[in-house]
Amino acid sequence: MEKKDKKTIYSWVIYDWANSAFATTILAAVLPIYYNDVAAANLPDNLATSYWGYTQAIAMLIIALITPILGAVADYSKSKKIFLKLFIYIGITGTGLLFFITEGMYLLASLFFIIANIGFSGGNIFYDSFLPIITKKDKIDYVSSMGYSAGYLGGGLLLLINLLMIMKPSLFGISDTLIATRLSFLTVAIWWFVFSIPALINLPESRIGLGKFTFVPYIKQGLSRVLNTFRNVRKYKELWKFLIAFWIYNDGIGTIIRMATIYGREIGIGQNDLIGALLLTQVIGIPFTLIFGKLGEKIGAKKGIYISLAVYLIITVMGYRLDSALDFWILAGLVGTVQGGAQALSRSLYGTLIPNEKSAEFFGFYGISSKFAAITGPFVFALVGQLTGSSRYGILAVALFFIFGMIMLSTVNVKKGVKESTN
Repeated sequence: MEKKDKKTIYSWVIYDWANSAFATTILAAVLPIYYNDVAAANLPDNLATSYWGYTQAIAMLIIALITPILGAVADYSKSKKIFLKLFIYIGITGTGLLFFITEGMYLLASLFFIIANIGFSGGNIFYDSFLPIITKKDKIDYVSSMGYSAGYLGGGLLLLINLLMIMKPSLFGISDTLIATRLSFLTVAIWWFVFSIPALINLPESRIGLGKFTFVPYIKQGLSRVLNTFRNVRKYKELWKFLIAFWIYNDGIGTIIRMATIYGREIGIGQNDLIGALLLTQVIGIPFTLIFGKLGEKIGAKKGIYISLAVYLIITVMGYRLDSALDFWILAGLVGTVQGGAQALSRSLYGTLIPNEKSAEFFGFYGISSKFAAITGPFVFALVGQLTGSSRYGILAVALFFIFGMIMLSTVNVKKGVKESTN
């Protein structure tokens, strides 16, 4: 591998380090607790959990509607990096605004989170689309896993710093825990910006005449290509079957990521245990993501995904019976063994099934699959929790996504799909 290629790959990997701070502190650990305890302090616990679920669903609906168009526009204009930068700035702005949320401001907290999550999710569409461009297909599993592993390390490191800030604010010259929690949101925005710089400088881009067009023709062209993409993806039968499977099981994965902490808070688990357990997820996720990357090279990405989904199925059943902080720590450790591996192998398997010349367009389709999936799971979780008065039944329902996802995945013929993508 040439020095220039290594620099490009490492710059791509470092962006996962950058934006995973949002995934840990904002999406998974600190903000859900703050939302439950402060922003929605005047609401019953199960209703706060439901409102958080609805917030997730709304954010994902918006991003699901706009990303396929933007993916097609990015391919047409050869401007993936421009859109990556745009969504990074949107995400950083929304994250920074969370600092201003105080008691009872749950509606504003939901709004700022939706803005931030649009930036996070939208940026990932364009970030993912670089993967088949910067590496060869025989290395795509490992490079994809490197990204997730770096994300675990970076996101976990900042989460550790934020946990120390919240537990011992005086060590940082902060007056109290509440201010420390709000400041943790600002640290995410700063971290995200600083470590995004290598990707924005070194990722390849070949813009052709972008300044000659106004944005409206790009939207029209994007809409036209989206319609073509729907038709084109159906031509790749194995790719289409994998997308359906991914949509189903990723629904379950996304729900666990987004709802675990606030669910634990509803059960009565303390803040330090919740954040600490999720930090354990990050630590365990670093080696296990790389292990799954190597496993994918040896037994195939599809079999590796099977293993991860079987563990997730166990996690959902154990989650229904969650009763103590120790239980939550155990579940967090189990999630750490499979979360990065499932996502990395899914991304790399998809990358091997698509034609390289349509990477941004097809990864936009991959993005809409994951985003629409992320609507259904949290919405079902929230609705079941609101109707029954307890979120335990919501977490149990998530098991169905893994069962049906595994069944659909079993129908995918990977070798045939790779051949289809190169014809």
